[in-house]
Amino acid sequence: MKKSVKVKPNSKKQAIIEELDGSLTVHLKSPPVDGKANKELVELLAKKFNLPKSHITIQLGLSSRNKLVEIKE
Repeated sequence: MKKSVKVKPNSKKQAIIEELDGSLTVHLKSPPVDGKANKELVELLAKKFNLPKSHITIQLGLSSRNKLVEIKE
């Protein structure tokens, strides 16, 4: 399954919000430096979908706030 994800780094708390169109808005504590926010995003999505981190891949937007994430079930 592929999900469109909008990332909001440097947030006060972690949160995953499912939008009406099926996309996700994810609030991350990490700054967008050295891949820290991407790493936190993968960990958070793995926890939400109860999957190992290896099943979550950022396909597009590694250095962007808008990402396309593949989730292998």
